[in-house]
Amino acid sequence: MLTPRVRLFVILAAVFMTCLLVGDIIGGKLIQTRLFGQTFTLTVGMLPFPVTFLLTDVLNEFYGKRAARFVTLTGFGMAVLAYAFIFIAGAIPIAPLARQADWSGVTEASFANVFLGSQRMIFASMCAYMVAQFVDIGVFHLLKRITHNKLLWLRATGSTVLSQLIDTVVITFVAWIGIMSSEQIVNMILSSYSLKILIAVGLTPLVYLAHSLVQRGLGIAPVVLDASGEPLLEASPAALSSQSRSAQAE
Repeated sequence: MLTPRVRLFVILAAVFMTCLLVGDIIGGKLIQTRLFGQTFTLTVGMLPFPVTFLLTDVLNEFYGKRAARFVTLTGFGMAVLAYAFIFIAGAIPIAPLARQADWSGVTEASFANVFLGSQRMIFASMCAYMVAQFVDIGVFHLLKRITHNKLLWLRATGSTVLSQLIDTVVITFVAWIGIMSSEQIVNMILSSYSLKILIAVGLTPLVYLAHSLVQRGLGIAPVVLDASGEPLLEASPAALSSQSRSAQAE
């Protein structure tokens, strides 16, 4: 029988990887929106990424650095696997039936335009993903240690602010260099990063809500760091009570 902690970990990891892969595959589509009088050029891959922000914070908080890194590495492996399957699928010749002029299904050109065109986005995402995720995990636990397991909002938002700057710059340059002008790339970086910061700040109440649901609803205690910054293997009832009081004080 799986414990609630194990079940939650499996669900968090599965949702995280789904959002990661879907964001990579759909990331080639660009959209524009106006906010506060400014025009933002974005990729629709931005849609699932706020979910990954939230899940990374929950994984860091309740399972610690090693578990978060494990999910990060596994997600990277799944992205490589997806990249391989898309490449193989594109290399296999399409059926003669799909080459006919009256064919209304997926043609070889449309498949290549959508899926093979996403290969560059997947590669760009893979380059940015590893660096940004490990920075996020490291900064999160650094702030957790410095604040003595308090100020959840600071470590959740602070780690995202830095890691997403790295992620946005790397992924935008790798994905669009040679396709867009330098001015367009810079505009996209500023647009994407500004929106990510707004999302990170806006998600803060949801971080607290998720923290409360997991801790009180499922009875799973957050990872508690000792004075040296190492996680305690099991949070005692006293530590859990202290965490609850700290969360309420924040």
